Amino acid sequence: MQITTRLEFDAGHRIPCHKSQCRNLHGHRYAIEITLSGDIIQNEDLSENGMVMDFSDVKSIARRVITDLWDHAFIVYKDDKVILDFLNSLPNHKTVVMEVVPTAENMAATAFRILKDHYQDVFGNHLKLEKVRLYETPNNWADAFS
Repeated sequence: MQITTRLEFDAGHRIPCHKSQCRNLHGHRYAIEITLSGDIIQNEDLSENGMVMDFSDVKSIARRVITDLWDHAFIVYKDDKVILDFLNSLPNHKTVVMEVVPTAENMAATAFRILKDHYQDVFGNHLKLEKVRLYETPNNWADAFS
């Protein structure tokens, strides 16, 4: 069985060497979908009975390790020195520095890597992170999976 939940967040970024508009500072209303697989829990003593994982728990983990950190932040590539210096000059600015250029593909892969160890198989139902889909716009997204 697979389950998927979706969260949204707002963030700015730029693609420093992009040939077009994306080289400029701009922002997006991102959406992230998290797909887990596992067996349906069959234990009437558990709140999670009949579920692969409680959606509220899936979201709580994703908020804690991804969306609360990325929401209303500027996501910058570590080698984009001019922008990084500018952001560091702003008092208390929320900046996320990535090891890779913050494209939708790289952000999806980073989110997958971060999330994969946070969804633990605590109920013996073979829980596994299958896919992270990151929407940069409603019509453009990237999928990261194992």
